[in-house]
Amino acid sequence: MESIISDSYAVHFNENAFNSLNAHLAKKAYSIVFILVDENTHELCLPQFMAEINGDYQFEIIEIESGEVNKNIETCVGVWEALSELGADRKSILINLGGGVLTDLGGFVASTFKRGIDFINVPTTLLSMVDASVGGKTGVDLGSLKNQIGVINQPIMVLVEPDFLDSLDNRQVRSGFAEMLKHGLIQDKLYWEALKQAESLEDMKKYILSSIKIKNNVVLQDPTEQNIRKILNYGHTLGHAIESYFLENDSKETLLHGEAIAIGMILEGYLSNKLTNLPFATLEDIKTTFLSRYEKVEFLEDDFENILKLMKYDKKNSHGKVNFVLLKEIGNPVFDIEIPVELFAEAFAYYKV
Repeated sequence: MESIISDSYAVHFNENAFNSLNAHLAKKAYSIVFILVDENTHELCLPQFMAEINGDYQFEIIEIESGEVNKNIETCVGVWEALSELGADRKSILINLGGGVLTDLGGFVASTFKRGIDFINVPTTLLSMVDASVGGKTGVDLGSLKNQIGVINQPIMVLVEPDFLDSLDNRQVRSGFAEMLKHGLIQDKLYWEALKQAESLEDMKKYILSSIKIKNNVVLQDPTEQNIRKILNYGHTLGHAIESYFLENDSKETLLHGEAIAIGMILEGYLSNKLTNLPFATLEDIKTTFLSRYEKVEFLEDDFENILKLMKYDKKNSHGKVNFVLLKEIGNPVFDIEIPVELFAEAFAYYKV
């Protein structure tokens, strides 16, 4: 498979991924090669990854606990301390082997350790392959508020090996597929229609390259998210608030990222119907598609109020205004749209029906 060139680095696929990695390691002669894993990728992915590396290097493995709840500055401190204790210097490299939580956090750790060391991302979940693999966003959560601390900094390269996905459970696969469906909604109606037919993991694997290309094309136009890159946040303004609320509330089952933004895309589809003339038939198609794949979540009156309060922390906001990405039609998004407050209750009511 091919490579995708994104800004200052490339996303490499399959055998090309490990060929590129081996060539880079041989050329750079790093002092120490650090590999950041969680307990899952340590067991399920690291042996396969190490088997593909040619050459005699000094390796050190650093393990963190998996899950969004551990994507915080305390975990970063632990990794920084481990790097320091294991003798990392500015000629070391950090390879992040894991899902989006790990690559976001690992990229931030590398970008700030000794004012920045090289890092390579090896995404191992569908979500991280189609979303975190492109764009250079690194960072961690502040309490339950998502991605409040971080920097935009590009990796040396990204390696995508779809075989890593075979270790995922169905829930994790569905979470990643929500981002792929989003790519169709914001860029390409034919892609949206094709994705609706995908049922198995093998079906979804066929579209990974297409989704990365869509995101990459957007990011190349606007690397620092000043304008057009904001469209990638469709479904995320409400979706992130829902994800944060369910993460911090002990009485709620934690939602995966894709599960939360699937809800967000239905809600923001409703807002699009009301404010940017998204046809009602298209809104119904969006709702039906997501509810056929993602179990409906119950919202109580108190939940609704607290979720709206969390929206004020969204990174896209400015000057005290909560800004949304909405759809005029599939493939035609608009951004920086303010929402009349009374429409939020209507959107949740539409989701519940």
